Amino acid sequence: MRRNAFTLIELLVVIAIIAVLIGLLVPAVQKVREAANRMKCANNLKQIGVALHNHLSAMGTFPACAEMPMGQPSQPWSAHARLLPYLEQDALAKLIDWATVPNDFRTRPNVSQMRIATYMCPSEINDKPRVTPNISYYPLNYGFGQGTWFIYDPVSGSGGDGAFVPNKKMRPADILDGLSNTLAAAEVKAYQPNVWDTNKPNTLNIAAPATPAALLAFTGGTFDSNGHTEWVEGDVHETGVTTTFPPNTNVAYTINGVVYDIDVTSMRDGESITIPTYAAVTARAYHSGVVNVLMMDGSIRAVSNNIAQASWRALGTRAGSETITD
Repeated sequence: MRRNAFTLIELLVVIAIIAVLIGLLVPAVQKVREAANRMKCANNLKQIGVALHNHLSAMGTFPACAEMPMGQPSQPWSAHARLLPYLEQDALAKLIDWATVPNDFRTRPNVSQMRIATYMCPSEINDKPRVTPNISYYPLNYGFGQGTWFIYDPVSGSGGDGAFVPNKKMRPADILDGLSNTLAAAEVKAYQPNVWDTNKPNTLNIAAPATPAALLAFTGGTFDSNGHTEWVEGDVHETGVTTTFPPNTNVAYTINGVVYDIDVTSMRDGESITIPTYAAVTARAYHSGVVNVLMMDGSIRAVSNNIAQASWRALGTRAGSETITD
């Protein structure tokens, strides 16, 4: 008697065909997933934009990126913390004692450890807390625009050219370039390698470096991979972004034989009463070729990595009088 059955060769052919089909399908699924993540990321920024304008309606100003007393070191709360009531996080905001300890986020570890979903891009690969011996933090993926390069002088109190400045609560009238032409926030990566407290530059009126290679002249200090891991902290390397270089620019820095793509901060905001803060904190994202950004008028745009450096810097200033095209 003859029995109908598959031969081994026929079975292998079918398996091979299925494998090829899966191979064709996986990239398509990944593209769909990334498109959804990018849309969710843009929606997060949209919510932040609404929160900024609700803060403006309630308080008459946008929040400062940090509020620091003159003449003494501090650990300032971030603008992200001040937006909590406008992001349906009023219960969390009420845990912050603004009256007694307005300049030390470390006094509220129960706040710093909380994950704020609106502050996290779904494409972030390091969506996890940073645990230290004394306190735990949660990272974020959206930094407020603090200008081109110079951030803050603790002696004079002067600040940078962005929409968010330490101790300065902006009104729409202060954004002379127009709300639609001024960067409010951009994507950043959690656990970003960075070099901080380099003490370079340590004087005022130092021009922004033109290239990543030129930035390396200002390195030194302390290296770690903890940038953008504390949404509660007002330091630029934690909750800010600057337009020194276009999005996703690689700043190659070698330490112990390993090459990292770094940010640089000359002095952490609030840590010194004499040394100014300069920062090259680059916008970075996991989306292919672009970063999502929020403009001060609340609109969302996807900015290409290939944007001209002059245009990107122009978007980062609030009163540069530059002409910016689409």
